[in-house]
Amino acid sequence: MKLIQSRDNPFFKQLVKFIDSARQRHKSQQTLLDGTHLLSAYLDAGKQPLHIILNAAALQDAEIISLLQRVGDTPITQLDDKLCAELSSVKTPTGLLSLIALPQSKLPKNQFVLLLENIQDPGNLGSIIRSAAAAGCDALYLSPECADVWSPKVLRAAMGGHFVLEIYEQQNLTDIAKQFDGNILASSLQASTRLYDCDLSGKLALLFGNEGAGLSPTLQQLANQNFIIPMPGKVESLNVAAAAAVCLFEAARQRHP
Repeated sequence: MKLIQSRDNPFFKQLVKFIDSARQRHKSQQTLLDGTHLLSAYLDAGKQPLHIILNAAALQDAEIISLLQRVGDTPITQLDDKLCAELSSVKTPTGLLSLIALPQSKLPKNQFVLLLENIQDPGNLGSIIRSAAAAGCDALYLSPECADVWSPKVLRAAMGGHFVLEIYEQQNLTDIAKQFDGNILASSLQASTRLYDCDLSGKLALLFGNEGAGLSPTLQQLANQNFIIPMPGKVESLNVAAAAAVCLFEAARQRHP
């Protein structure tokens, strides 16, 4: 096991770039998973990391030792505690990071998809991914202005959802919507049809837009049907991640009665 104690080490410098730079993540097609849960989810999805990075304390942790037994011949590097902490964005890091290759998306079944336009908050995007994975969604299509889906904050918020979905970034959502041969639905505060009165059981695409501006008029007009989420309480609208979760699980209820 190699030990790195210097901030000037080339490998450590490369790892820092994966934390700080979306451009570097996409150029190298690699990113870092922080903690035990994400590595466990990644392994459960039948994938193997490229490299394991940990500190001395991690080698004494029973959960981490159990995970290390599942990574086969994957190289392991130990970092000085301070260096390892620099790579983590959480307040209480586990001392375990995993370098992985970004999954190469396959052609999805296209039975149940989300089109996300300009979702800019990493926490919202990660929450939507997590809900989509839990609700049995097949694929997500993201516009170029969405937050970087492989950033540490999005990965942490999605809690492993990345590894059970097909995710397509930098997409022209107008073209995707025009080519989709199923039902396309979008929420609208001006709609008269309730979400719960919509048929979500067939081939389905749900559209969600920017936190502040909502969907662009172009995408809104491409929807076959607009709906409103009934809100008997005294608020005007829902956070986009909450709205997506409500819609996803109504679709899941109809699709898996």
